[in-house]
Amino acid sequence: MPTTALPLLPSYDGAEVVVEAPGAGPGNWAGAASALLVDGTYWLTWRNRRPLEDGRGVTVDVARSEDGVHFEVVAQVYRESFGCESLERPALVSLPHGEGWRLYLSCATWNSKHWWVDSLTAATPEDLPHGHQRVVLPGDAHVAVKDPVIAVTPEGAWEMWLCCHPLTEPGHEDRMSTRWLTSFDGLTWADQGEVLAGRPGAWDARGARVTTRIGDDVFLYDGRPDAASNWYETTGLARWDGDRLVPDPEIGPIRSPYSDGAFRYASAVPLPDGRIRYYVEAARPDGAHHLVTMVR
Repeated sequence: MPTTALPLLPSYDGAEVVVEAPGAGPGNWAGAASALLVDGTYWLTWRNRRPLEDGRGVTVDVARSEDGVHFEVVAQVYRESFGCESLERPALVSLPHGEGWRLYLSCATWNSKHWWVDSLTAATPEDLPHGHQRVVLPGDAHVAVKDPVIAVTPEGAWEMWLCCHPLTEPGHEDRMSTRWLTSFDGLTWADQGEVLAGRPGAWDARGARVTTRIGDDVFLYDGRPDAASNWYETTGLARWDGDRLVPDPEIGPIRSPYSDGAFRYASAVPLPDGRIRYYVEAARPDGAHHLVTMVR
């Protein structure tokens, strides 16, 4: 296992609330965020879930901030635009060479366990709700795909870490693993294979989902021990060994101290001073999840 020094990891201690849960009580979630820093401005996208009033994930917001804590919403995307039952984790990308912006959406097929990844591309973040729409990864009858984590270099090389749920065993669709994909344009992707999966008997036995990269070969991921813990994932760390991501047995799970303990969907923004600003969906005392941030 590499011994490269690690950045400081996220925790609930000292966290500031960025987006309050859209309602009180379990199932009301603001989170599953994706964040980036472009020319000194923070950009953040997240999904809002209101189960009682509207059922599951209803909107995805895009917002900007100068300090990384106080955000102004500049665009909102509705699930109706995609004909889906629910929206889950989005990913926001500033395209190379100043060619615009792209928002990736995780979309649930109605009355199904199937998910697919869609996209909107526009000149500015404000224009994304009316941008060019294109299905990126459709999934199929055997696998649901969602929650993409995307990195693109200034030269235009793309990578994706994709959460996959097998659909072949009814009642066990919550299981998850992560696959690594590459692309030349962010729209057509080549699957390079599974790189992270749950470990039998461990806290991530039921599944492991890459959530963010925090170093060249270091990633945060979230997972859970069993089906009953679905939606209450906690966070660990994995390192790239040249072939796969290997969980660090000394780190994790990182939890919220409240209610179901969820501390999931971490997104890391490297800062000019070498620190990292994290955004994490975290459980609060009433069982709802809010979106919090901390600098480490």
